[in-house]
Amino acid sequence: MGHEVVAEVWRGDFLESVHHGSVVATDPSGSPVLSVGRPGDVTFPRSSNKPLQALAMLRGGLDLDGELLALACASHSGEDFHVEGALRILASAGLGEEALRCTPDLPIGEQARAQHLARGLGAAPKYMNCSGKHAAMLATCVANGWSTETYLDPTHPLQVATRATIEDVAGEPVAQVGVDGCGAPIFAISLTGLARAFGRLASAAPGTLEHRVTTAMNTHPEWVGGTGRDVTALMRALPGVIAKDGAEGVYAVGLPTGEGVALKIADGSSRARAVVMVAVLRRLGVDVSGLEDLATVPVLGHGRAVGAVRPSLAVAS
Repeated sequence: MGHEVVAEVWRGDFLESVHHGSVVATDPSGSPVLSVGRPGDVTFPRSSNKPLQALAMLRGGLDLDGELLALACASHSGEDFHVEGALRILASAGLGEEALRCTPDLPIGEQARAQHLARGLGAAPKYMNCSGKHAAMLATCVANGWSTETYLDPTHPLQVATRATIEDVAGEPVAQVGVDGCGAPIFAISLTGLARAFGRLASAAPGTLEHRVTTAMNTHPEWVGGTGRDVTALMRALPGVIAKDGAEGVYAVGLPTGEGVALKIADGSSRARAVVMVAVLRRLGVDVSGLEDLATVPVLGHGRAVGAVRPSLAVAS
């Protein structure tokens, strides 16, 4: 796939493992200014697509703002307020949780899952990390009089509109359509297109729908991720920035100055994802002094840090 080494795993002074991947940063015009690996190759952005999907829903008449719009962009941890928020979105459209077609699941946040299991609860669609997105999709369907039974079909008007929006803001055609982990269609674009789209959202003018998405995410980062999540910490530390993690090692960030960053760790691991992102942001001149906890990941030996996951020279230099 043409990936390069983007992160190194050091145990003491011994290089134990490496993570390969691709990284790209785009300028406000959408042109690449930093490229590692093959960011022009097509990939599934997975949940990093969610802010673009939310934009498509706003363009389709969805009436959400604030924390509930942030939840529509979320891979939430499944904390109580996340679940209650998804149910609020459904209720606003006259729907109940039975309308959700996302995969039944447990909360993905460690604390939330532990509390969930301690209560004796099982898997259900409302606890799934994509339930906010699905609730918003259903509300968009109700607003337009579209079927709420078949909203996951790629030929459904909602998904046709979502594809068109992604192509618009990414500045390139969708190359492949698949099925995401939650059951919704996932549209493949290049990392360059993903970075370009995030830069455009983050720098959009006030009053635009793009700015509405950005404001919701950056004002309510705990609704996009949750307690202990790196995506939440990143947005809290960097005013005006939007960030969204995705499965299989994907991460995307948009800066209010119009730059965008997107990366994929080739082995699909999330371990090096934030480490590489912080290094790229630092290289772009962003003040990441508030992100020390994300800049490296400790490598443990007998319960204590004996090394670290660090960005490679190809990324950091």
